[in-house]
Amino acid sequence: MSAKKVCRATAAITLSLTALLAVLTGIGGVLLWSPGARAQQSDDANTAQATAHQRSNRLSESDIARMLPSTDMDAGASMHSEVRAHAFDGGSATPFDAAPIPRNPLAPGADGIGAKSCSACHALESIQASHSLHVASFRAGSTNTGPQASCEACHGPGSEHAKNPAAPGLIIAFTHDAKTPVETQTRTCLSCHVGGARQHWIGSVHQERGLSCTDCHNPMTRLSAEGVLANDSINQVCATCHQDVRAQFNRRSHMPLPEGQISCVDCHNPHGTITRPLLKTDTVNETCDTCHAEKRGPFVFEHAPVGENCLNCHTPHGSNQENLLALPLPMLCQQCHTNSDHPNDLLTRQGLRNGLAPDERVMGRSCLNCHSNIHGSNDPNGAKFHQ
Repeated sequence: MSAKKVCRATAAITLSLTALLAVLTGIGGVLLWSPGARAQQSDDANTAQATAHQRSNRLSESDIARMLPSTDMDAGASMHSEVRAHAFDGGSATPFDAAPIPRNPLAPGADGIGAKSCSACHALESIQASHSLHVASFRAGSTNTGPQASCEACHGPGSEHAKNPAAPGLIIAFTHDAKTPVETQTRTCLSCHVGGARQHWIGSVHQERGLSCTDCHNPMTRLSAEGVLANDSINQVCATCHQDVRAQFNRRSHMPLPEGQISCVDCHNPHGTITRPLLKTDTVNETCDTCHAEKRGPFVFEHAPVGENCLNCHTPHGSNQENLLALPLPMLCQQCHTNSDHPNDLLTRQGLRNGLAPDERVMGRSCLNCHSNIHGSNDPNGAKFHQ
């Protein structure tokens, strides 16, 4: 064999061995590399998924805004609008995350300075208000006011007040001694709290007599369990002015208010209603029937004064007569029933057992001895309310 052919054969064998070695090396690399590669690839995938999951769990500002509690006046949509509700425009209440900084008519050019600037001087007030519901709400809902604007969300922009703290009226103050008009004080509160139970505040007896929200409420400290009241309970707040009514509950027959079974707001709405006594219902009878449903009727035989007004015979708060009666029996009945059926005798206290002329019609339950169903009767023989 010639030397040239030997060289060609050797080169071919070398190339074949090289190709075979490359193939075996590739297969071996795949076999050796794949477990680790798969593990590493799995770890990378898990890390990426965990990172993505962690990012997805982070709440954005829009998520927090959706989670904020809405008011009880159905005004959640207003936080997406630039329109702000005010006390006298009949609009919806403002939610927590859209509380605006109110305008102070006595300082129209003032700007907001932030709660830290306020706390620099008003350290005690800052401590008292730090736990209050209002400050917590303003800090949680900081879309418009910002977390540092909690003070100015009620008191208005404070730049002018900071320049001249002694000048009255440069900040919205909630006292009768302040220069801030009562109308501005109530408008500030109602910019958030308008509607609901407060929809009849304008024109109510309390509004007409110049009362401010802070006459009954104190949002800066916690004196009551609920309602940020200016006293321990709603009954004590009402008794601050209505001392004559509070005294009536000391009479021997009274509504169970001193016993804690009812409160003033069970019958009245102090924020205003369509009635002058601020009743929660349209009439006295509807208010009474809320509890005394058995007296409501309708009856086959109606007693006219009962259907007209419960106060024809009863006093609403307290009486020295039994069952809150306005007069003792039978004098109460004789206000209407004279010269009919019974002999036309004027029954007086002299007909009592220890009187000059004892009369059985005055003793015991008097008229109710016979006319027991005095509020009305459904009995076929109940025309005289005997049954």
